[in-house]
Formats: sequence, structure tokens, C-alpha cells
Amino acid sequence: MTTTLNWQPTHLENDLVKLVPLRESDVDNLFEVAADPLIWEQHPTKDRYKKEVFQLFFDGAIASKAAFLIIDKATDKLIGSTRYYDYKPEQSSIAVGYTFLNRSYWGTAYNKTSKKILLDYAFQYVDQVYFHIGANNIRSQKAILTIGATKVTEVDFDYYGQKVLHYEYVILKKDWIK
Repeated sequence: MTTTLNWQPTHLENDLVKLVPLRESDVDNLFEVAADPLIWEQHPTKDRYKKEVFQLFFDGAIASKAAFLIIDKATDKLIGSTRYYDYKPEQSSIAVGYTFLNRSYWGTAYNKTSKKILLDYAFQYVDQVYFHIGANNIRSQKAILTIGATKVTEVDFDYYGQKVLHYEYVILKKDWIK
């Protein structure tokens, strides 16, 4: 009997944040956070603040069955979203990304803490966690280095028919310090 891994568990949290599985009914509340154009200025999809563009992102997140809302535990406020993707059991790897936060949480512990929760969970099942960051997204590149990721290569991703350069980072289970 083969057991399917659950990449959208319901109990991922710590003292600072809780990661709540994304549901279709969350679209309007999450769009309120995503509607800020400055969130997307360094992102390959710079117009994701528009409802129709955000809807494509949201539909992909729902389809992934591995996406989460990021909730500030102190205020119970929705502050962003993140998800797992590209699970490759034969390579014992998964990727973490599609993360965005309300700008008032930039430069705080919330992104790092959310990633730590996801990494702690993933490393129960895989040996490698990847991150893909757009070549122009300097802010996210700097942030991923602070949690111990190493840049390993450059890859082109297809964004609706257009090739977009991304940097690939990895954290290995053997290097992960809790």
C-alpha cells in the first residue's frame, strides 16, 4: 500500500505565525493583501496586483493542494501566502515558494519564520528543499540567503509563454539546523 504525503497539513505554526491551508473561499481576503503593486515590483509577474492576474496565481495555488495563508498569530491577521510545489519523490526533493507578504511585514521575522515551519515539515519527508527566485527579485534573493540557502544554478521558467530567468537555491536536510 502506497501512502500519499500530505503537503497541506493543518497544524503548521509557532509562536509568531500559523500556516492555514488555502481554500477557494479565501480568494477575496488574500487578494486584499496582494492588491498592493509594490509587492510585485521585483517579481516576474509585476501586474499580479490586478484581480484577473492574481486569479491565475490563486487558481494555481488551489490546484496545488499545498498552499497556505500566512496568519500573524498575535493579531489573527492574514498577512500573505506561501506554498510547496514541484515534489519529486525520486529525488527526495520539494520546492517552497510563491510567497508574498503584506509590505508592513517586510524586514521582520515573519518570512523567515514561515519558511522555517515549512522546512521543518518538509525535512521529515525529503532531503532537499529548493527555492526559485526571479533574477530581478533582489529582496527575495537576500532573504533566502539568511535562512541558509545556497544558489546552485540558473533556470528559465515559462510564465505564460515567456521565458523568465530564475535563480535556484537549495537547502539540504543534512545542513538544516533547527
